Amino acid sequence: KQDLLAQRKTILESLSGQSDDMKELVKTVESGDEADVASDAIDRTLLTALGTQDAKRLQQIDNALDRIRQNKYGRCIKCGKEIPEERLSAIPWALLCIDCATMEERKNR
Repeated sequence: KQDLLAQRKTILESLSGQSDDMKELVKTVESGDEADVASDAIDRTLLTALGTQDAKRLQQIDNALDRIRQNKYGRCIKCGKEIPEERLSAIPWALLCIDCATMEERKNR
């Protein structure tokens, strides 16, 4: 959870450095408590201002924080197996275990 919150903060700090308007938007998003931040939809203006990759990463982080709140974090959404801690350390927002992620990658080729 701490890793996710730290990565989220880094993305938002990077964004807030871009302009005064972005600082205000970031302040609005950061002002909620953890539960609010994880469950609230991010302002569309903020998402538009973010790069596609940052926007996707921020959404993945918020979804992972939401799964933590729901006690569903660390379980594969496809097969229900526990996601190995090593995978979660590398990709804290992972939705799939390694086996299911591999199958998805093969299917998408």
